[in-house]
Amino acid sequence: MLMRAVLQRVTRASVEVDGKVVGQISAGLLVLLGVAKGDGEADVRYVLEKIPGMRIFSDEQGKMTRSITELGGQVLLVSQFTLLGDMDKGRRPGFDQAAPPEVARTLYEQVVTGLKARGMSVETGTFGAQMRVSLENDGPVTFILDSREKFPSGPGG
Repeated sequence: MLMRAVLQRVTRASVEVDGKVVGQISAGLLVLLGVAKGDGEADVRYVLEKIPGMRIFSDEQGKMTRSITELGGQVLLVSQFTLLGDMDKGRRPGFDQAAPPEVARTLYEQVVTGLKARGMSVETGTFGAQMRVSLENDGPVTFILDSREKFPSGPGG
């Protein structure tokens, strides 16, 4: 439906839970991932096809021509349901579009497994935990992937 990922090119990033670092990377991508109600295998495949091949790293001329895969960079993947927050009504966000935690965890773990299967070095946060994410954005370079762009009426339509 609308799995959403925010990709930030970083020189370093880490995530802490209860004051302890649970995941950290040097140069690579910090990926914040929001799983929506109705998301499924097609949305996971879309994200897994896009992330490794996106040419968002600079070459010697400073042009974005290289992918994370080409550079052998690392990924820090952090689940973030607030990416699906609806701010259209009132002053408090609504999270009706976010998948239930058990569904979101399964799809999030499929993304982790899929990136690793593609030979990527992947660190993670702790699903469902209160986390502190630190990063040094390189550029700054930030992109948003939304599976709705690939499947305007949902993966089946």
